[in-house]
Amino acid sequence: MLTELQKKAAQAIVNIFETSRPLGDYSKVTLIQGDTGHLTYGRSQTTLASGNLYLLIKKYCESAGAEMAEALMPYLGRVEDRDVNLDRDMTFRRLLRDAGEDPVMQQVQDRFFDSVYWQPAIGAARSIGVSRALGVGVVYDSHIHGSWHRMRDRTNERFGQVADIGEERWIAHYIDVRHDWLAGHSNTLLHRTTYRMDAFREFVADDRWALPLPFTCRGVRVDEATLTEAGDPRAGSEADEMRLLRLKTPFLQGDDVRAVQQALADAGVDIRVDGIYGPATESAVSTWQRRKDLVVDGIVGPGTRASLGIGD
Repeated sequence: MLTELQKKAAQAIVNIFETSRPLGDYSKVTLIQGDTGHLTYGRSQTTLASGNLYLLIKKYCESAGAEMAEALMPYLGRVEDRDVNLDRDMTFRRLLRDAGEDPVMQQVQDRFFDSVYWQPAIGAARSIGVSRALGVGVVYDSHIHGSWHRMRDRTNERFGQVADIGEERWIAHYIDVRHDWLAGHSNTLLHRTTYRMDAFREFVADDRWALPLPFTCRGVRVDEATLTEAGDPRAGSEADEMRLLRLKTPFLQGDDVRAVQQALADAGVDIRVDGIYGPATESAVSTWQRRKDLVVDGIVGPGTRASLGIGD
């Protein structure tokens, strides 16, 4: 039985593979040219083509307090039909990114990916006799990335089952089998994903079967603070106070918006101070950024705040 921290460590490895972040990126929208999965989204990058993107968005829209539900509902039919034109629908992609910042969406994604990927991976690992944290992580990665059953059977055929050769040897062989399959796949997009197996090879070589913390995966350090609430960058009022301000649907509101508007007004920019970050405020921010030779993107981050004399 894995501890909660071992579960988070195994998931962190796959999150790094998918989004470069140990806790995942709930807002990440990806489209890779030639990818048969088409548009992918969220912490574990579920796809339009699989139908799972529809299930995820549907669960979110049905959840109480979902900020972006009303805006996303009109898209549900097209997502259910796996309409590939959504790949390049910039409004839809923006709505997904905005929804990823909603704590409700983050909770929905955590439950959804646990149900769709983690729990089946735990069951699959248990059924063949894999119980160590690293081994479960390898099985989980294949459930996220695909073709677990085919690679499991190929490993069994070539090297024997876990019961015959032991868990550690079997997982090491499985990693090699999967690496070779990815490297030689007819879909050349998969060739570049051999890094996943290279990373697991490093864990095996270092004998990190229990996934003790801290460790580094693809240059990203993972420690206990990273995986607990105290280390979660989404937690805490400081993160909320220093949020990026930009045009979203629905419009951002609050004292931080009002402070930026007031600073712009004091600097001579024509703007209404109402605490609502609408199109007029975005335009005013862009005007200020242009005046100060900043990147003109209408987004208030640390640089724009500093230029307005608003303390970080």
